[in-house]
Amino acid sequence: MNSLKYYLSQVEQIFNEEQFIFEPRELYEPIDYTLRLGGKRIRPTLLLAANALFGGDEKQVRGAALGIETFHNFTLLHDDLMDRSPLRRGQPTVYTKWGDNTAILSGDTMFALAWRYFLRQPSPRLQEILQCFNETAILVCEGQQMDMNFENMTLDEVDLDAYMEMIRLKTSVLLSGALKIGALYAGATKEELFDIGEFGEHLGLAFQLQDDLLDGYGDTAVFGKKTGQDIRDNKKSILPLLALMHGSPEQQEELLTLFAAKDNLDEEEKVHRVMAIYDAIGLRTIVEEHIDIEFRTAKQYLDAIHAPEEKKAPLRELMETLMGRKK
Repeated sequence: MNSLKYYLSQVEQIFNEEQFIFEPRELYEPIDYTLRLGGKRIRPTLLLAANALFGGDEKQVRGAALGIETFHNFTLLHDDLMDRSPLRRGQPTVYTKWGDNTAILSGDTMFALAWRYFLRQPSPRLQEILQCFNETAILVCEGQQMDMNFENMTLDEVDLDAYMEMIRLKTSVLLSGALKIGALYAGATKEELFDIGEFGEHLGLAFQLQDDLLDGYGDTAVFGKKTGQDIRDNKKSILPLLALMHGSPEQQEELLTLFAAKDNLDEEEKVHRVMAIYDAIGLRTIVEEHIDIEFRTAKQYLDAIHAPEEKKAPLRELMETLMGRKK
């Protein structure tokens, strides 16, 4: 039986054995830099584990594992440029090191390279695989545009359903796509593809909602980042949206005022006042209930797949690890 640790090590081996620098170096060095920064490598790990779940050949999906992670990092590279984020995984982002034009061009090349990796190994279902990847890529871009749209909207103009759809598109569908692609290479049925895809979507939603929660209630020493950044950035995450739904009229009015504030309010005072409203409402428990619904739904879809339990174990382990839960 292969463990989660095994699949993680296989993904690292795939990337360690791959060369990313070619000529002109000015184009490929940023790509190599981006792909060597590391990260959790969740998506290729899901792809390998799903392929094994349905009895696939791991050698046939090494190119796809490269492709899905290259695409994911392409989206991060361009997101950093659009958000003007100076750091990624504690290191300078590509546009800060090489400039905007190189970031755009290297990112575009990464998208094309992802297709090349998918085409590296033949499959009788290659058309379905590429169609799945292409639709996933389009949905991720749609989610990014929705997120950008929210930046120009007031808190009361973003409803909870719209937010959930945005994070589904921007985060969840790529986890789902990775799982379905791995399953397609293994010859999974339509019903199996549906179940593994829904598992990925709901796991992604639970993970993103928990990330939102940790921005307000996480332990800085454990998670390595300062809490309250979403509040400082006026980000419309699950926390203020639910607070607006559950708060009193007075709390709603104060939240709208605080999230409309730009430079005329001390940031730490703003965080303190918003968190005080969250605590008064009991928001942490409310958000945890939403997370638990998505987590349990993901588990139900994984349970529905007819496969030996030992083959599901790595996915269960990854699920528990991502959510910080114990079995």
